[in-house]
Amino acid sequence: MSLRMALTARAVAARARRTPRRELAALHGRPYPPPARVPRDLRRTHAVERTEVAGRPVLRLTPRAGADGTHLVYLHGGAFVNPLLPAHWWIVRELVRGTGTIVTVPLYRLAPEGDADEGYDFLTAAWAGLAEDPGARRIVLAGDSAGGNLAIGLAMALRDAGRRGPDHVVAFSPALDLTASHPAVRELDPHDPMLAVDEVQPLCAAWAGDRALTDPVVSPLYGRVEDLPPVHVVQGGLDILTADALEFARRLAAAGNPGRLIYEPGAFHVYVGAWWTPEARRALAHVRFLLTGPGAVR
Repeated sequence: MSLRMALTARAVAARARRTPRRELAALHGRPYPPPARVPRDLRRTHAVERTEVAGRPVLRLTPRAGADGTHLVYLHGGAFVNPLLPAHWWIVRELVRGTGTIVTVPLYRLAPEGDADEGYDFLTAAWAGLAEDPGARRIVLAGDSAGGNLAIGLAMALRDAGRRGPDHVVAFSPALDLTASHPAVRELDPHDPMLAVDEVQPLCAAWAGDRALTDPVVSPLYGRVEDLPPVHVVQGGLDILTADALEFARRLAAAGNPGRLIYEPGAFHVYVGAWWTPEARRALAHVRFLLTGPGAVR
């Protein structure tokens, strides 16, 4: 683990201790949280357009110069209940820095106001407009945490429907099993500087709605991994989601999926948001290669 990662993990843990615990009951009837504004540096390099699909907003960021037909669809995390945050924009910014990539960010309705069924209706509708565009020569679907869950789940749904799927899927610290039933989840809990099982599991479970937590729609770990596009899992070891992510990566490898597992034992949940660390830079560089390279995995 690099010194920068160690210091950042310590700062993340200190901030988590100061943050009030999120309770599901307190979210009912709340003012619906707005997404973070597109930061100034991204607005300098990209034209921002806001449209609506199925009554939900979709943000499109198009390079002001040099758009090359490559698209990044990014699904933000936040335990399914929190809006897109500045840190999510940091990840997007670093992924497309120096590329001609067009970015699409569908803002799915959060739980408890929304649920998985509504979310997938929206995401598949938002996906259809892009997938049917003949100018979209390559599409990378990425997401972090809850968004990583959705990225993998959407790829599974598109495969099952026989529709065009992404050329690559990237899941940063994905929430793959909302039951939180793997024994290692509790074992890792004291060592996670960001997440706590008893806090986030009820929030994530609210996303399931009427579905069982073992339904692959809400917990992709229980889904079929065959015939998926290359799925790249980026995971840190100081994360309660580690065991599920590693198990999913093993299943992908056993099925012959050519995606790559990037595992940093000393890194925390969605560590790519700490773009100033060498661990994050290595992972981000791999995804930029998927966006700018010939489409093959290194």
